[in-house]
Amino acid sequence: MSSKPFQYLYGPVPSRRLGRSLGIDLVPYKTCTYDCIYCQLGKTTNKTIETRDYVPVEGVLSELKEKLSTGVPCDYISLAGSGEPTLHASINELIAKIKEMTDIPVSVITNGSLLYLPEVRESLMRADLVIPSLDAGDAALFEYVNRPHKNIIFERMAEGIVEFASQYTGRLWMEVLLVSGVTGLPSEVKKIAAWVEKIRPEKVQLGTVNRPAYEDFACAVDPKQMKKLAGLFAGEVEILASDPPAVSPPGAASDATDADILNLLARRPCTLEGVALGLNLHPHEAAKRLEKLLKNGRIATLRSGSAVFYKLPGESLV
Repeated sequence: MSSKPFQYLYGPVPSRRLGRSLGIDLVPYKTCTYDCIYCQLGKTTNKTIETRDYVPVEGVLSELKEKLSTGVPCDYISLAGSGEPTLHASINELIAKIKEMTDIPVSVITNGSLLYLPEVRESLMRADLVIPSLDAGDAALFEYVNRPHKNIIFERMAEGIVEFASQYTGRLWMEVLLVSGVTGLPSEVKKIAAWVEKIRPEKVQLGTVNRPAYEDFACAVDPKQMKKLAGLFAGEVEILASDPPAVSPPGAASDATDADILNLLARRPCTLEGVALGLNLHPHEAAKRLEKLLKNGRIATLRSGSAVFYKLPGESLV
């Protein structure tokens, strides 16, 4: 693997949704259309709806070529990362060129906020899988939970996802993240479910807060309540597990470097198990690496409930 951190690539990340997902960051850290109360990356520092080329396509492809040459095992190449990927104007070109390089399916994990724009809908048509999110069923809770850019209107945003779903021929899943005492209530979930019924995704991936959130009051919904709320959706619903399996994938021993660990943690806080699974490290080896990095002050820890997450020092979620 790389001896120095990649600028645009990270992982593979152990994903609750996608298995082992090799991530590509298309915007600078926390450039987003939203400022969600539950975000694991903290406060949005550049809330915008400006679409432009935030990163060079050739630079991304160069890093991807290097990463793929190592034979890295992954289930998806995912356009996601440190902000909203559809803000990147050349996402269409990037998807096309990735598909020329590899047969690994390309997924786009988006908050769906810009799908009301025809050019953004068109730019995602060649992706194998698109996962938009919908965290609220009306304008009031949309403003409270997602804290969108002032020019993003709830009805227009939601109708944009409906329109995209009617045009898109790839796989479409919906992510719905519920917050205890806020959107994790039957009355609110019914509103979300009504929109999801219009969208008609292949399935709904229902999740809740499972990593340190930006706002302390953004808390997880009880697992028993999650099962009840899942029954309010029509069609297939997958309740996302709190954490990916704490095992590393089969195969040869990983050659992950400290730089790979730092590159992963720069994008998202991870538990020891998450680092081990994402970088194909035995948990004992991952623990030794993390202990060394902690001792040298290159990473820090953050506790969320009973779980300990590793992150870069100086990065706060509040």
